[in-house]
Amino acid sequence: MASAVTGTRAAESADAAPARLVPTKTPRLGGASGHTGDVTVAREELRRYYHATSALYDRLFDLIRADEAYYQRWEPLRHPLIFYFAHPAVFYVNKLIAGRFIPQRLDARLEAMMAVGVDEMSWDDLNTAHYDWPAVAAVRDYRHGLRGLVDRFITTMPLELPIRQDAPAWIILMGIEHERIHLETSSVIMRQMPLCHLRRPEELSAAEVRIWRACTQTGPAPANPWIDFPAVGVTLGKPATDDTYGWDNEYGTEEVHLPPFSAARQLVSNGDFLRFIEAGGYRDASWWTDEGRGWLDYTRAEHPRFWVRDGVGFKQRNLLEEIPLPLDWPVEVNCLEAQAWCAWQRATTGQNVQLPTEAHWLALRQATGLPDQPDWDTAPGNINLEHFAGSCPVTMFPQGPAGLCDVMGNVWQWTRTPIMPFKGFEIHPLYDDFSVPTFDGRHNLIKGGSWISTGNEALVSARYAFRRHFFQHAGFRPIIDAPGHDAVTAGSRLYETDSLVTQYLEFHYGPEALGVGNFPTACVAAVLPHLPADRRRRCLDIGCSVGRSAFEFARAFAHVDAIDFSARFIQSGVRLQQGDEVLYEVPTEGELTVSRSVSLDKLGLTRGPGAEGLAGRVLFMQGDACNLKPLYSGYDLVFAGNLIDRLYDPALFLAGIGERVLPGGILAITSPYTWLEEYTPKAKWIGGRREAGEPLDSFSGLSAALAGRFRLVHRSDIPFVIRETARKHQHSIAELSVWRRHG
Repeated sequence: MASAVTGTRAAESADAAPARLVPTKTPRLGGASGHTGDVTVAREELRRYYHATSALYDRLFDLIRADEAYYQRWEPLRHPLIFYFAHPAVFYVNKLIAGRFIPQRLDARLEAMMAVGVDEMSWDDLNTAHYDWPAVAAVRDYRHGLRGLVDRFITTMPLELPIRQDAPAWIILMGIEHERIHLETSSVIMRQMPLCHLRRPEELSAAEVRIWRACTQTGPAPANPWIDFPAVGVTLGKPATDDTYGWDNEYGTEEVHLPPFSAARQLVSNGDFLRFIEAGGYRDASWWTDEGRGWLDYTRAEHPRFWVRDGVGFKQRNLLEEIPLPLDWPVEVNCLEAQAWCAWQRATTGQNVQLPTEAHWLALRQATGLPDQPDWDTAPGNINLEHFAGSCPVTMFPQGPAGLCDVMGNVWQWTRTPIMPFKGFEIHPLYDDFSVPTFDGRHNLIKGGSWISTGNEALVSARYAFRRHFFQHAGFRPIIDAPGHDAVTAGSRLYETDSLVTQYLEFHYGPEALGVGNFPTACVAAVLPHLPADRRRRCLDIGCSVGRSAFEFARAFAHVDAIDFSARFIQSGVRLQQGDEVLYEVPTEGELTVSRSVSLDKLGLTRGPGAEGLAGRVLFMQGDACNLKPLYSGYDLVFAGNLIDRLYDPALFLAGIGERVLPGGILAITSPYTWLEEYTPKAKWIGGRREAGEPLDSFSGLSAALAGRFRLVHRSDIPFVIRETARKHQHSIAELSVWRRHG
C-alpha cells in the first residue's frame, strides 16, 4: 500500500505526470486494466486520477492573467470564476462530511459559501451581494491543503473491488468526475471573458501549449449529405454491472424502437448556420418556438454567442484567441437556436428536419462500431483533450463504416429529449441534487462530448442536460425523422415520482388523516402566539422540506428564508411558488395509486398584502443546517421542524443557531426524537442514550445545549400522521419547545 503524502508531495507527484496530464480516462471500478482485483494497483490508479484531475483544473485557471478577473460575472447565469475555482474542491469535503467519512472540515466558511449555486435554479444564490469572496491566494491554499487531505484519505481508506456506490472510493470518484464537469463549464465561461484577461497562446510554456493547443486547419464549409439508417431498436441506460463510474440518471433501462431515419454526415458547420443568419433567421420569429421567441426578445441576439462581429463578417471566439470565422468548424449554439435552424430547414426543404432524440444519437454511436472510452489507445475523435483545446473541422474525424463524423467529440450535440429518469432510477443519497432538479421538462440532453470532455463525460452512457437557453461547447447534428415522432420539449405539468417527496407532499399538503390536523399549519399556529406582531419581520424555516410551513409563516412575516439540504424537496416548493400545479400519486394498496394535485391557489396561499402575495415573501435556498452561510442571520424566528434528529451533528447546529436569532427572538424546535445511526452517529445524539451510565433524554440534552443563550417559554406535544398507504399510517408525536433568546 502506498504511503500517505503531504500536500506538497501530492502536487509534485501530479506535476511529474506527463504533460497531457494523463490519465484522463475514468478508471474501472474493478481495478486497472490487466490488474483486475489488485487493490494496491487500483488504489494507486485512483490516486493518480485524482491528482491529474486537480492539476489539470489548476492549469485551466492558470490561463487567467490577473486576480481581478476572477470576480466579474462574465456569464450572467453563472457565478464569478472565483466560485468555480473553489467549488469542486469544497465538494470533496462537503460530501465526505455528509457521508461521515472524515471528522472535521478544512474551512467551514468557505465550504458553506462555495457549496451550491451553479445552475439557473430558483434556489441557487446568484446574488453577488451575498458573497464576501475570498482572495484567489486563499482558494489556492485551500486547494493545496485539500490535495493533501484527499491523498491521505485515498491512501488509508478501506478499499474493496469492485468499487460500489456506498464505498468511500465512490465519493472520491464522484468528486473527481464533478471537477471534470467544471473543467468544461469553467472553460465555457472563459470563452466569454475579454481576451485581455487571459494569457495569449504565445505566452504559454511548452507544457501548457501541449495541453491548450488550438487547431489551425480551416476551409470552406463542406457539403453535408444525408445518410439513411434502417429501423432499429436501442436500449438506453447504463447497467448496474457497468465497471465505470456513473451518475444517478445514467442507470436504469429504456427500450426504444426507431423507425427508419436519415442523419447528416457531419455536425452543422458555421457555414451552414451562416446561411440561416443571412436568410434573416434571427429576425423571423416564425422559425422560433415560444420559448425561443422569449429568449430572442430578451437577449436581442443576432448570431451565436461565440461569434464576434468583424465589420461585415464574423470572427469566432475560442478559448484564448479570436480567429476569422472557420466555416468548416461546427457551429456552437444553444438548443433554441438549433431548433430554429431545424424549423427553417423544414420550411426550406419540405423534409421533417429535427434534432435527434437521445435514442437516435445512441443508434448513430452504435453504428460507428467504436470502443468506449476506457478501451481507447488514442481518442478516435476530438475529445478527452487528446487532440485540440478547441473545435476543429467537421470532417477531420470520420468515425465508423457509415462515414459519419464527430458522433463523439468536437462539440456536444443537442437532442430534443428533455432529460428524465430511466425505469429503476435511484438517487445517490450523498448527491440527491445532481439530476433531480433537471427533471422538469426544461432541460434537454446533450450527447457525444466536446474537445474538453474527459472522464465520465466521454463515456457513451454520459447523460448531461442544460436549460435550452444555456451555452456549452455544443452544436447539433440534424436528422430527417418519420412524421409523428416529434418529442415534447416543453411543459411543467409533470408527475412527481420520487416516493419520499410524494410522501412529504402528502404530509404537507394532503387531506387530514386519522383525525389529526395538518402538522405544518399546527406548528405555525402553536409558535406565533409567542412572538409579538411587531417582531415578525424575518423568519428562517430550516429543514423546510416541500415548503408548507414556509408558506404558512409568510402569512405573518414580511420575509421567510426556507432552507433545506435536499434540492428534491425544495424543487416542489419552488414549483408551487411559481404558480405550477404539482401532480403526484400516493399508494393505496399494492400497485394501485390515487392521483393528487396541489397548488397554492387551492390552499389560499397566494393572496396577501402587497403585489407579490404570500408566495413572493418566501425565498427557497439549499443549505446545510450545520454549516449555514453567514448571511442567514438577523431572524425574529427560527423554526426547525422535525430536523434535530436528522442532522449529522445536532450539537453543532444548536451551538451556532443562536447567533442567527435576534435578541428577544424565538427558536422553535419540533422533534419526535427518533434517533437513528443512519442519520446521526450515536456519539452525537443529544439524547436517547446513556451518559456516564445515566439516561439522558432528548429534552434535557436540548436544554443543556441551549442554556445560557435561550430560556424556555413553551413546551407541548403536536401529533402528526405520515400516510404510507390507504390503510397504513405512521402516527407520531413531536415535542414542540419554544425558546426565547436573551436580550
